Amino acid sequence: MLVDKLEERALEYKAEGMEKGIEKGEMLALQKLLSKRFGPIASEITAKTSIATLEQIESWFDRAIDANQLSVVFDC
Repeated sequence: MLVDKLEERALEYKAEGMEKGIEKGEMLALQKLLSKRFGPIASEITAKTSIATLEQIESWFDRAIDANQLSVVFDC
């Protein structure tokens, strides 16, 4: 019925919103880690992290923990 479809769609929107919130939180944590470890980060890095997938952000975050320079974080 229509009510069921509306409730289903509302749950989908909520899940999508939660996913976006998690991505944004992880992106902000990565940017903070990068600036703490390597100083102010360039706008290109901020832009790159802003459009990255959650998988990319998590990978860069893990690399940033041990990297001795910023370029190592983003080299694959």
